[in-house]
Amino acid sequence: MIIGGVLKKNFKNTDVKLIKDINNSLLLKSDVVILSLYSTLHIVDKNIKNLTEVLKNKNKNIKIYVGGPVSAYPSIILKELNVDGVILGEGELTITDIIKGSSDEGLAYLENDEIVINPNRKLPDLESEDILIPKDIGSQNIRGANIYLETHRGCLGHCTFCQVPKFFGRNIRSKPLEVIIDQVKKLKKYGVKKVAVSGGTGSLYNFKKKLNKDMFLDLIEKLSSILGKNNLSIPDMRVDYVDEDILNGIRDYTIGWVFYGIESGSDKILKDMKKGVSVEKNLNAIKLCRDCNVKVGGSFIVGYPTETETDYLLTKDFIVDAELDSVFVSIAEPIPTTELCDLVLKTPIDKNPSFIRDKGKYGRLGLTISEGRCLDLSIHGNMWKPNPVIITKKLFHTYYIESKKQGEDIRKITNLIYKYKSHLCENGF
Repeated sequence: MIIGGVLKKNFKNTDVKLIKDINNSLLLKSDVVILSLYSTLHIVDKNIKNLTEVLKNKNKNIKIYVGGPVSAYPSIILKELNVDGVILGEGELTITDIIKGSSDEGLAYLENDEIVINPNRKLPDLESEDILIPKDIGSQNIRGANIYLETHRGCLGHCTFCQVPKFFGRNIRSKPLEVIIDQVKKLKKYGVKKVAVSGGTGSLYNFKKKLNKDMFLDLIEKLSSILGKNNLSIPDMRVDYVDEDILNGIRDYTIGWVFYGIESGSDKILKDMKKGVSVEKNLNAIKLCRDCNVKVGGSFIVGYPTETETDYLLTKDFIVDAELDSVFVSIAEPIPTTELCDLVLKTPIDKNPSFIRDKGKYGRLGLTISEGRCLDLSIHGNMWKPNPVIITKKLFHTYYIESKKQGEDIRKITNLIYKYKSHLCENGF
């Protein structure tokens, strides 16, 4: 929507469309197609690969570019997809010149089978209000919200599995409050009812060396007055950037939920992940939510290369102690350019829990260690909610299919990064 707004502003006599269906016939009629890809899985997606081939075969003059978070590893994209270039990083300030062909800054491309990378040195100030809003955005559903609204960029963390600091940097850049308010009012006119505030950690809005609680509370109070508290959520929080004032604001102005990235119940694994927090700190932050009458969920990562059975059992113990209102479990994903990616490349396949068959009951179901832990922890989390959930055959099957799918996806990504090991590791391993 942001890139679309920039293009609409700078190409006034050109039709700019946002398309979510890759089978849309408009793609065949386009002069330029920009694929916004956020997951490594998109690079190995047969439908996306086929799309680029079909477009190139049908229209020899078409230009196809890839942007989004995957632009952090352009070498892989240029070798895997039939595209003209990769728009690097935050493309708001470079996209216009790239499309016009007047500058290569912020563009990676193949030339005589050699990869040319021109770094993007421009960081947008986030003050623009020009977003292109699709007419059907009110029907979009992303985990219960019509839209995740960006309020700031950057993250202070050093988590080994996360790409955000590398992509957006560690300095927090925030949108002016008036810009956010205007965008929400405009979105509401287009049918948006439910908004989730995004940015990685909601409370870091306008962070300047320390939390700016007044600005954060002012933000959510104003958004709540426009949308209503039952239509506003601030789901993503770090346990080290909340306090009583922030949680009371979330209780009073939003649906009253937060989601912490807990990741593990083992201090050793938290240290390996460079989370910068401890098990005790996680438990204290959960208790603070209870004290403030805020619902609290937790995200967990299993199958980290250094996770032992003891580490995993500690995570199960943590869930018993925490009694979270919601639990989300994912298998460790080696996103290219992250420290986790480097670690996975150093780990022999026969030592990788996402490739080793589980030796216990989940092995009999054809699951790997990572898949078995994903299934097991999903079930365990439901059993230790404040109001426990009965695990029916249907629910068990749902978690089984999800765990199996995650495992298959992680193996696809792992095989991809092994294929491009020399591109991802300066010296190779």
